[in-house]
Amino acid sequence: MWERRSPYQGNPARTYWKSAVTGQEMGSLPGLYTKKFELAPRHNVATAGSCFAQHIAVHLRANGYSVLDVEPAPPGADVAAAKAAHYGIYSARFGNIYYVRQLLQLAREALEGHEPAETVWEREGRYYDALRPAVSPGGYATAGQVAAHRKAHLRSVRKLFESTDVFVFTMGLTEAWESTVDGTVFPTAPGTIAGDYDPEKYQFRNFSYQEIVSDFLAFRTLVKRVRPTMKFILTVSPVPLAATATGNHVLTATTHSKAVLRAAAGEIERRYSDVDYFPSYEIVTSNFLGNDAFGPSGRDVKPEAVERVMAYFFSQHPPGKRRAAVQDAKQSAEEVFCDDALLEVFSE
Repeated sequence: MWERRSPYQGNPARTYWKSAVTGQEMGSLPGLYTKKFELAPRHNVATAGSCFAQHIAVHLRANGYSVLDVEPAPPGADVAAAKAAHYGIYSARFGNIYYVRQLLQLAREALEGHEPAETVWEREGRYYDALRPAVSPGGYATAGQVAAHRKAHLRSVRKLFESTDVFVFTMGLTEAWESTVDGTVFPTAPGTIAGDYDPEKYQFRNFSYQEIVSDFLAFRTLVKRVRPTMKFILTVSPVPLAATATGNHVLTATTHSKAVLRAAAGEIERRYSDVDYFPSYEIVTSNFLGNDAFGPSGRDVKPEAVERVMAYFFSQHPPGKRRAAVQDAKQSAEEVFCDDALLEVFSE
C-alpha cells in the first residue's frame, strides 16, 4: 500500500488556512503573532514612522509602557497647540518618518554629524525645517531660527538613540521626493507644506526592496554603535497612498508600495534575532476581517480596527497598569496627522 508522505505533514495548525483562518473569530486568530523577544513596561520604547505609528504610540502609553519622550512640550503649553506642533506624538519631534531612507538620514545627522544640502524651506516670508515641515505650524521668522531648532532637535534624537531598548518603526511609503544635489529625502513633496517644486532641484524616487533592506540594515548598524542592546519591532502601515507620482492608478501604486515594504520587513526580520515583525498591515487589510476597518474615505483606519490590532500586540506583550482611559486612546487615534493627505488639495 502506498504510504503518502508530504513535507506539509505535521506542520502546526497555524500554517493551514483551513485550521488557522476559516471559522475563526476575526479578533482571535491563534498564532497570528508570536513575539520574538520580550517587551515589557520596564523597557524604554521609542516610536517613529508613518502616521499609523501614532496609533501605536498612543496605545502603548495608555497601557503603561515606558514610551520615551525626549522633546516634551513646555510646561503649561496649551494641549491642542502642543499637539499641532508635534509634541508628544512620537518619542521626538521628528514628525512622520515615512521612508527608511529618511530614518537613516536622521540617524546620520544625529550620530555622525551629516549635513544635508537643503534643510530650510520658505513660504510667504516664513521659514520651515524642510526635513520636518509639519512640526512648526506657521514656520519661523528666520532661517537661522530653523537651524537652531534643528540643532537642538538632533541633540535630542541622539539622546533618544542612546537610551532606547526597543525601537518600534512603522514603514509607510516607498514613493518619495529627493534633492538632486545630494539625495536628501523629504517627508513631503516640496510645495505641499512649504517650499516650491523645481524639477531642477527635486526628483521623484520610488524606493526598491533592495534599497529599503539596505537602508534599514545601515540604520541598525549605526544606532547599535551607541546602543548595542537595542531591539527593533517593524510594522507596515495599512493606510493607502493619498496620491502617486508614478502615473499609475493610486490603488495599484498602493499595492506595489505595500508589497515592497512588507517583503523588505520580512527579509530584515528573517535575518536578525533582534528584529521582530508585527502584522498590523495584515490585521487591518485582510479580507477575512471584512470591510469595516476603514472609514468612508477608504484611508482612515477606524479606532475599532486599531483596537483590534493592539489587542493582538498586547496578547504577546501584556500591558502594565493603564495610565489612560481606553476612550482617551480612541479619541487620540482619531486625531492622527498625515502629511501625505495634504496632497489631496492638488486633486482635480
